Amino acid sequence: MLMKRSSLLTIAGSDSGGGAGVQADLKTFAAHGFHGVSVITAVTSQNTLGIQSILPLDEEVVADQLESVCSDFEPSFAKTGMLYTSETIEVVRDCLLKYDIPFVVDPVMKAETGRRLLLKGALSTLESLIGSASAVTPNKFEAEELTGITIESIDDARAAALKLSEMGADSVIITGGHLDGRDLVLRDSVLEVVDGGLLEGGTHGAGCTYSAALTANLALGSDIFRSARMAKRFVSEAIRSSRRVGHGVAPVAQLDWAIRDAERYTVLESVSHAVRRLEECEECAVLIPEVGSNIAMAVSGASRLGDVAGVEGRIIKLHGRAHAVGCIAFGATSHVGRIVLAAMRFDQSLCSAMNIRHSPAILDACRRLNLHLESFSREDEPPGEQTMEWGTTHAFKKSREKPDIIYDTGGVGKEAMIRLLGRDAHDVVDRAITIAKIVGESRGGGGLGESDP
Repeated sequence: MLMKRSSLLTIAGSDSGGGAGVQADLKTFAAHGFHGVSVITAVTSQNTLGIQSILPLDEEVVADQLESVCSDFEPSFAKTGMLYTSETIEVVRDCLLKYDIPFVVDPVMKAETGRRLLLKGALSTLESLIGSASAVTPNKFEAEELTGITIESIDDARAAALKLSEMGADSVIITGGHLDGRDLVLRDSVLEVVDGGLLEGGTHGAGCTYSAALTANLALGSDIFRSARMAKRFVSEAIRSSRRVGHGVAPVAQLDWAIRDAERYTVLESVSHAVRRLEECEECAVLIPEVGSNIAMAVSGASRLGDVAGVEGRIIKLHGRAHAVGCIAFGATSHVGRIVLAAMRFDQSLCSAMNIRHSPAILDACRRLNLHLESFSREDEPPGEQTMEWGTTHAFKKSREKPDIIYDTGGVGKEAMIRLLGRDAHDVVDRAITIAKIVGESRGGGGLGESDP
């Protein structure tokens, strides 16, 4: 018998521009690994410039949708967004209580342009819904309207949160887009401030995305404080990943960030596996230079060292084997990371590199593999340049074809070095192991060896 996969429910308005409402919630649920089901409360004609019209659905239609999804999918958690009318709020509350579904209330009241998304007369009914919620997530303006407290500081937000908790919600989070990026979390008289900052990027759908991410983390079993921190991180990255797709405020990009986050995990796993293979290879110690080695791999489109993963320490020679000293992390290797970033400016597919020992034996092995070698001289390096970045760039510019190997013969106080380039960490370590085995065979036959100058 197949185990039923958990679902999450969003009850909100539809955004025809795809940036907020049900559309934002479903993308956020998917990014957290959940199947999302939806109940639409209103249809909006909307784009990045604003809302042109609103058509609220009859409460009977909302009730039918709720009964349909709750009776079959049995959502483990729900969240509400734009509810618009008292009648809709009532049927939502009745159904969620009937099916005993815990829920988060995002008390959506106004669009960014100021247009009302909750009728004035529905405020008291919304308060009754908040009284049964696991959490309520108002922004500054929503908290002010619900409590009558003017919020100009964290202390004001604390007072508003305490008043909201008196309505009955288990937890209150006043989100900080208008509080210098800080969120205030309250549960059982315990207060926690989640620090943040005002970010560059599109913010359309940020509130919906935050509450949906909070819902997902609560459904995963995290407590409210951890869920709030995780939701903060998620929406912050979604804002940073936003893309201008219209002529107004850019929507946040939930799935772009999730895909990038998944890629970062894959890169860490690839580098970790590559390092293990080097450590298990008996011949690979011959490749380790006096200053140590490192292997790095970048995510696609990398533009900074924080996008490149490597060994926090270095790979050294220990007891006749290659041995990594330190964990695998992004931003861990400046030297080899700069090689990767410089190479990617010429070819985006060259996402990985490793520095290895320079010797005639190793260069000969590279040539026997028909690899394209290119070199640079440290004597040509302009003052103030970074050797790894400048050397890689110089080698690419002078080469007639894409180099597989870039090397130099050293300089005063500088060890000669060879750099292997490849598509990923597996590609680079495959090449390194093959080179090491060729050198080992040569040594066994009395040929070129590790001690060669």
